[in-house]
Amino acid sequence: MNSDEKQDCECAPPQAEATPAREHDRSVRLLGSLEESDRENSEASRMKRAAAKHLIERYYHQLTEGCGNEACTNEFCASCPGFCRMDNNAAAVKALELYKINAKLCDPHPSKKGTTSAYLENSAKGPRHKSACSDRKMNHRDLHPIKDDLKDLNYLTEEKVYEILDICREKDDYSPLIRVIGRIFSSAEGLVQSFRKAKHHTKEELKSLQAKDEDKDEDEKEKAACSASAMAGTLEGASEGDSSAQKLGPDEVSVDIGAVRRVYNRLLANEKIEAAFLNALVYLSPNVECDLTYHNVYSRDPNYLNLFIIVMENSNLHSPEYLEIALPLFCKAMSKLPLPAQAKLARLWSRYGAEQIRRMVETFQQLITYKVISNEFNSRNLVNDDDAVAAATKCLKIVYYANVLGGDLDMGHNEEEDDEPVPESSDLQELLGEERRNKKGPRVDPLETELGVKTTDCRRPLIPFEEFVNEPLNDVLEMDKDYTFFKVETENKFSFMTCPFILNAVTKNLGLYYDNRIRMYSERRITVLYSLVQGQQLNPYLRLKVRRDHIIDDALVRLEMIAMENPADLKKQLYVEFEGEQGVDEGGVSKEFFQLVVEEIFNPDIGMFAYDESTKLFWFNPSSFETEGQFTLIGIVLGLAIYNNCILDVHFPMGVYRKLMGKKGTFRDLADSHPVQHQSLKELLEYEGSVEEDMMITFQISQTDIFGNPLMYDLKENGDKFPVTNENRKDFVSQYADYILNKSIEKQFKAFRRGFHMVTNESPLKYLFRPEEIELLICGSRNLDFQALEETTEYDGGYNRESRIIKDFWETVHSFPEEQKRLFLQFTTGTDRAPVGGLGKLKMIIAKNGPDTDRLPTSHTCFNVLLLPEYCSKEKLRERLLKAITYAKGFGML
Repeated sequence: MNSDEKQDCECAPPQAEATPAREHDRSVRLLGSLEESDRENSEASRMKRAAAKHLIERYYHQLTEGCGNEACTNEFCASCPGFCRMDNNAAAVKALELYKINAKLCDPHPSKKGTTSAYLENSAKGPRHKSACSDRKMNHRDLHPIKDDLKDLNYLTEEKVYEILDICREKDDYSPLIRVIGRIFSSAEGLVQSFRKAKHHTKEELKSLQAKDEDKDEDEKEKAACSASAMAGTLEGASEGDSSAQKLGPDEVSVDIGAVRRVYNRLLANEKIEAAFLNALVYLSPNVECDLTYHNVYSRDPNYLNLFIIVMENSNLHSPEYLEIALPLFCKAMSKLPLPAQAKLARLWSRYGAEQIRRMVETFQQLITYKVISNEFNSRNLVNDDDAVAAATKCLKIVYYANVLGGDLDMGHNEEEDDEPVPESSDLQELLGEERRNKKGPRVDPLETELGVKTTDCRRPLIPFEEFVNEPLNDVLEMDKDYTFFKVETENKFSFMTCPFILNAVTKNLGLYYDNRIRMYSERRITVLYSLVQGQQLNPYLRLKVRRDHIIDDALVRLEMIAMENPADLKKQLYVEFEGEQGVDEGGVSKEFFQLVVEEIFNPDIGMFAYDESTKLFWFNPSSFETEGQFTLIGIVLGLAIYNNCILDVHFPMGVYRKLMGKKGTFRDLADSHPVQHQSLKELLEYEGSVEEDMMITFQISQTDIFGNPLMYDLKENGDKFPVTNENRKDFVSQYADYILNKSIEKQFKAFRRGFHMVTNESPLKYLFRPEEIELLICGSRNLDFQALEETTEYDGGYNRESRIIKDFWETVHSFPEEQKRLFLQFTTGTDRAPVGGLGKLKMIIAKNGPDTDRLPTSHTCFNVLLLPEYCSKEKLRERLLKAITYAKGFGML
């Protein structure tokens, strides 16, 4: 029975049940005048209308899909080489014109039969006998065999899927459903129109529907309503000019996500049906990539995003069957989404739960890992050139920002930016190509800008940030090449530094090291050229000559002069010389210099920082007598340590690093920096009695100065006259924390941050690292894994891993207590902290320094080399080594 017979039969289901495609409806509606002119139920008039509709539909498909013959000569066929493509609206109008002039109609090519042209063959079979409708109680499924009913189905609804599934179960034949899924899920248009949210009808529309359906039985009413709702979804944005697309809010989508999930849950249990999803995705993805790359399809129809939402709900995407072909193709298509579409996806997914975010992360991570381990990437075959890995990483970025948006956000409480004047580039620098393109700092991720959120705004993400790191990728990444792509910013080369969430701290630190070194060499080259052109004194290094007994005075005075005269000199390579010592600074002298400076600066007797015995951490002393310049110079020292790849033994709470990254301290930060006050304020918030009557607190607080004298401060004007009550206690806690962490130390911290940024303002530090990683970068790892150090240590001068003295040496070192292990590290490397990534990244060398002797072991801290004589016994080795590490200060030439 064709669609016209269904409309005229008394016992046929509602017309919406046939669910024609949107484009078919458009062309059929153009025949409205023809259908309205003939209301008689004669067999002849029905045949005439059916033939006209059939011809127009054939013209329409000929214009949009073609006949399939690549050598076709029909100028009105899409398969003709010279045919000009047209959109669906134009094709519908043209089809009617061709019908009127009786234009040439191609026969379907054999390659097209059974697919898009199948419905034409079906409709050409002619009308069935009307006697089939004589029995009103006959099962409608028997009236409309499933193989004929589904060929006009061009989109899916949840109800339709269940209906087809029930029929397939009855017949124990799932091939019709598999064919439907294969056809709809391989078509961008079909998938975009599927699973739309039900349209909310007005009262007048509901009354009209009720009047039309009052003669239907209850089952048919329910199905008609479902089909009408689905039809309303598919007709959105058709001849009405896509007005429905404009009604969607910035975060709203027209797809019914709940329905999609329920459908997947029902269908994915069947292996044959699952294979249909897999095959459909392989055919769908290249067409989607082409649409997004060349046709700007999203800007014309925002509902195109539905396609990606539906596919990503497939919980089997991470299974091995998808990893080879289907998922890489889909990721390449998804990576072509324009920025507004990516932002909309991120906002949508941010409302998902942690488990759904984790599933999507695992999907993309498994593809990246699979590609990395199944290929041999090296300096010649870069992982950056693998399209699947790059595309999956770009897709993972969308999930990453969804994870940030869905977490615990603190969008306010931002520190004011320092309005420091940027020095103008000289003519010489511009001639040399040395003008700084990023004068205001490193780049900002465009998706971050589009969403208006930063990683530092997220206190706690939906899932830990560590789950986004891909270790196999980090192992094969050639960071020198990746950094080059990052700086050049070419469209042809992808840099993983643009997606720093996937990199571990060790890899990012290597990228930062390259950036710092290149800037050092650049400053050195400029200095040399200045000396040649302008006759200035040659000074390619940042030289500091200091006395051990006056290290703070000498260092700070020299740095202050440099900061005032030429701040750019701070970006030169540091070269430290201790007066009266012969050590040549290849890195080791600088390490000791920083260690000694930090010990002096954080000495509680100086009073610049307050020490908390309970947390073992330092905080800025609001009553310090030191000038702002002193705090600026301390910030410079911290920045120089990062810039010169030195680890410092500093002990700040995490709030300091958050403030350095631009976030103000809040009540939550008090837990680390001021635990006693945090606990008191927490009890105030949780107090169940009357705060005003029982505690008698006002908005005036008391602080003590450096001499222990009380100082009163009003949190608001006339604070002593405003009691703290149950209603305003949250405001009191917020203002109290703001005073302790921000206002009371505003001058000191601004100066400290200004000094820090003098060195790091052009560095990608903020772009690459989160606050907790900044702490790791400055302080190193607190976990001393000497087993990892033993495994990575190399040997020279005749020693090897099996040498007797080497075995004795490691047994001795492993037996040391924690303090002696730190002394050993200090003696060998110049710092008692492990680098980023742990001691396994240290690359220590133990070299033979002659036969048995009474001389002590020595070291080259610049290169992490321990010179160890071949002592005759384990006891002598222990005694000589302990004496060396205990009295290890100063540098001398061997």
